[in-house]
Amino acid sequence: MIVTVSRKAHFNAAHRLFRKDWSDEKNAEVFGKCSNPNYHGHNYELTVSVTGGIDHETGFVMDMKVLKDIIKEEIEDYLDHKNLNVEVEEFKTLNPTAENIAVVIYDKIKPRLKPSLDLTITLYETPRNFVTYSGI
Repeated sequence: MIVTVSRKAHFNAAHRLFRKDWSDEKNAEVFGKCSNPNYHGHNYELTVSVTGGIDHETGFVMDMKVLKDIIKEEIEDYLDHKNLNVEVEEFKTLNPTAENIAVVIYDKIKPRLKPSLDLTITLYETPRNFVTYSGI
């Protein structure tokens, strides 16, 4: 049997959407308020879903305590209360859009899982705006 288990988490971070090779006017035109040179922030809501077979000995797809610890170590400790553009290595050269943040989160968690498990990241930037990434 294939089952998906999910764990919710959250973090708070500031960022600015912009391209260094564009003028402030062009950035404002494309990214609007999100290109504020003084940055802006979000309270991100994160759902990490792991899909795989149920282990016959434990009854788990994976131990949720282990998943909780991975999320805390790899994501919450790394991103929470940070200015993504300034303090997070990946976003010094990558525009911190919700799409790119979801991919970075996936890339940090996936190596910590058994290769047989599938991973899906759902990141809410606001209650109405969210992205989903599953490594495809």
